[in-house]
Amino acid sequence: MDKNYLKPMLKEDSLKDKVVVITGGGTGLGKAMGQYFLELGAVLVITSRKIEVLEKTAAELQEKTKGIVLPIKCDVSDYKDVEQLLATTVERFGKVDVLVNNAAGNFISPTERLSNRAFDIIVNIVLKGTYNCSLAFGKHWISKKQNATVLNIVTTYAWTGSAYVVPSACAKAGVLALTRSLAVEWAKYGIRFNAIAPGPFPTKGAWSRLLPGDLMKKFDFTQKVPLKRVGEHQELSNLAAYLISDYSAYINGEVITIDGAEWLKGAGQFNMLEAVSDEMWDEIEKSIRNVSSTQK
Repeated sequence: MDKNYLKPMLKEDSLKDKVVVITGGGTGLGKAMGQYFLELGAVLVITSRKIEVLEKTAAELQEKTKGIVLPIKCDVSDYKDVEQLLATTVERFGKVDVLVNNAAGNFISPTERLSNRAFDIIVNIVLKGTYNCSLAFGKHWISKKQNATVLNIVTTYAWTGSAYVVPSACAKAGVLALTRSLAVEWAKYGIRFNAIAPGPFPTKGAWSRLLPGDLMKKFDFTQKVPLKRVGEHQELSNLAAYLISDYSAYINGEVITIDGAEWLKGAGQFNMLEAVSDEMWDEIEKSIRNVSSTQK
């Protein structure tokens, strides 16, 4: 099978001259998406709280793509910081076309071990950060009568919930509601809201913090995903680029899951029967036939 999902999907210049702001853009999936946006002709602004990481990433991406990358330090949980991010971007490039709310934080823990501060840290980054940026950028676009696009990164457990990551589940569920609500309310202003719910897309930093030590070996995600593999950054970047491009102009308020059917496998009540061997199925079939014949 050709691995076409490892290749760029859109044609050159599909994002030409679009100014794209990515929160959490210095590492991981944010960095991967940013690189592809640059390859498609976008101008990129990356932001997080660590300016040293941003500057290193900006230099690396500019060298790879020959594109323009502006690193800006910003704490998305601080509305004044977000307003300054917007002002600096507009001052430098004259506009902003796309906001990608990608900044996130997470850790696994039994909920009873968490402090209220632990909840605050995650909710402030994920939910408060997303609505801070959406509100500030949205007000700007509405005042300028400018069409724009927002792409939020959620999770598959945003609508199911998940044990041991309760602050993240709460925050991502809020982002999901925000996405769908503003997609309807602000459509009249020409502002689209969509979201991506990724499954396992390993990133060195995030995954090593989330699953430290031997936990990574014990949680073999290739066995949880029906396609028997994890996601590749390029295929997530392909989807993200499509959703912020003009090609997706009629998609609004949608959440697209890209997880190889992982969450559906976990949701089905009898999905664990995948572990039954062919020999065991033969025996089960025989017993079912025997029961059926005795009931006639």
